[in-house]
Amino acid sequence: MNEHANPEQAIRDLARLCGVSPTWTDHTGAARNVAVNDLQRILSAAGWPCATPSELARTRAQALQHAAGRQLPALITMRAGERLRVPADGLSSQRARIAFEDGGAAEMLLEEDADGHVLGQSVERIGYHQLQIGDRECTLAVAPRRCFTVDDIEDGARMFGLTAQIYGLRTAGDGGVGTFAGVEALCVSAARHGADALSLSPTHALFWADPGHYSPYSPSTRLFRNPAYADLAATFAPARIAQALARSGCAQEAAELEALALVDWPRASAMRRRLLAALYEDFRAHELEARDMPALAQDFARFRHDGGLALRNHARFEALHAHHFAADFNKWDWRTWPAGHRDAGSHEVAAFAQEHAQAVDFHAFLQWLAERSQAAAQRAAQQAGMRIGLIADLAVGMNAGGSHAWSRPDDVLVGLNVGAPPDPLAPRGQNWGLTAFSPRAMKSTGFGGFLGTLRALFRNAGGVRIDHVMGLARLWIVPEGEDASHGAYVAYPFDDMLRLVALESHRHRAIVIGEDLGTVPHGFRERLADAGVYGMRVMQFERNGDAFHRPEQYARESVSMSSTHDLPTIAGWWGGRDLAARDDLDQFGPGQSRATEEASRSHERTMLWRALRDAQTASGAEPSASRGDEAADAAMRFLARTRSSLALAPVEDVTGAQEQPNLPGTTDQHPNWRRRYDQDARRMLDGAEAAQRLTSLRERRR
Repeated sequence: MNEHANPEQAIRDLARLCGVSPTWTDHTGAARNVAVNDLQRILSAAGWPCATPSELARTRAQALQHAAGRQLPALITMRAGERLRVPADGLSSQRARIAFEDGGAAEMLLEEDADGHVLGQSVERIGYHQLQIGDRECTLAVAPRRCFTVDDIEDGARMFGLTAQIYGLRTAGDGGVGTFAGVEALCVSAARHGADALSLSPTHALFWADPGHYSPYSPSTRLFRNPAYADLAATFAPARIAQALARSGCAQEAAELEALALVDWPRASAMRRRLLAALYEDFRAHELEARDMPALAQDFARFRHDGGLALRNHARFEALHAHHFAADFNKWDWRTWPAGHRDAGSHEVAAFAQEHAQAVDFHAFLQWLAERSQAAAQRAAQQAGMRIGLIADLAVGMNAGGSHAWSRPDDVLVGLNVGAPPDPLAPRGQNWGLTAFSPRAMKSTGFGGFLGTLRALFRNAGGVRIDHVMGLARLWIVPEGEDASHGAYVAYPFDDMLRLVALESHRHRAIVIGEDLGTVPHGFRERLADAGVYGMRVMQFERNGDAFHRPEQYARESVSMSSTHDLPTIAGWWGGRDLAARDDLDQFGPGQSRATEEASRSHERTMLWRALRDAQTASGAEPSASRGDEAADAAMRFLARTRSSLALAPVEDVTGAQEQPNLPGTTDQHPNWRRRYDQDARRMLDGAEAAQRLTSLRERRR
């Protein structure tokens, strides 16, 4: 950076140095500049203050040192078979020692290269090892070249599975919200029809005290689970649950809630809180305070011990959040709490936890129930014959007012939100109201928060879907309180993060799917494919001009899908149900109307039917808009014929549903994240039409 540059240029140069791009390319291919004021706000919130000349000078010096990467970091990643390569600065030894995590050690000579690094021998053993050079140590993460894949389960296999919204699954006694009992039931049923996987909506922890905050993609933390989804029968006998229902007075209300077509989150959550509180009191009386600790209490004690500081802090946060939110609804965000309660490590928080020990213990109990529930569902899926089982969903970020940001504020970009740049559908861009990991903190902490998040997702799952997987390389970051037009792209340590994903995938023997829809950096999909991360290929988007792609054009290194939770179902798209909803909510942009969009949809239907006929998965004349069931039949046959290693069909498409789970651009104007499936999870796949579609998938995939 030129020290004599004008102030605006100095800020732009600093931004580049810190991984914040001062320019971006819009949907037309035109280069756009980020305003200097926006760059300053983003840099300052990310820990690079530059509001004054003196701040700018200090930050520039720090950024230059940081960018040079001369110091031995807390964690180094590499691929198995590569030569060890580490920064040379400050190293006093020409020898390195690696202590392997599974035992044994190796020593090697180091030689300095031309760019200030030292090179050792190649390392083949995958895992997290300890590297020692002289008096310095760090973790050496050696990753496999690729993630665990379908081919590692069965070479050349073409599997299929379903996707489902967990809250929508019906089972007797669920109290109006789907649980892991429904997941288990659906897995067993789907396995009977030949499915190998069930991909779920996110199960991240939300805010137990606020039932109005129920979007699964706006979590409090991704380290823990949503207790609303706990299957109580995975831990307690039916008689004990029935007794708790009676004591809490929930039985009648639970039955009323179960009959509803939409989840009533406030009522269902309040009822669930009363029921779980009654179960906890019973558990305390009969297990925790028993003279000889029974097996369940021992298991809970192990869970608390293994959860360590992260679980303790999350339980404390939930108790604090309930305390402050109940007293004043304006205290929803921890940043509005009294100063002593904003710091997870403060004496005031410790005193609160001691005074409210049972409330804190209760939230650890809830997490224990949720963890046991998912483990039971995954076991049931595999025992039923699924070769993958559950696929967990990783939301792109977390709410800045939540547990993770309170517990570990240095992990995240508090004060900055994730979103998307302006485009024709959203002229001012999208601000998703979520914060994300700090790239700088990732490096300095040895990727602790990121690894903890990955492990929480891979645990008790056969796969992980990473929402907005482009976030491994860059995210559109927006100052809190601004619309997304004030954002900029922030770079992330892509190579390191991708290697860690591959390593955790390998250790858990779980596949990885990357949601790569939308604007993707050049060469990004190729990098994902090389690393064994499956991209998503959604039928509605797989086209070139007026021609939809043929089944054989779908890459093997991908997951083919008929739709997603943010898109209309096949039957709904065919009949224009999404256009009617957008018209009702005045969602059409300039130059658009329902008439113009319906004319466009009519043309697209003709195109799709032509593609279905060419693929020999449909025949005859194009069905009318009211015959979405015929389109769904043909689409399932088409999906089955794609080359992709895995095909995922939403339950909505298998059952011929019209409504999509989420309508983007809406909050409470539309029943997002509330729709319940029409039938019990045990029987919803057994209807004639659903069973026939699953038969098409099974026979054509295998």
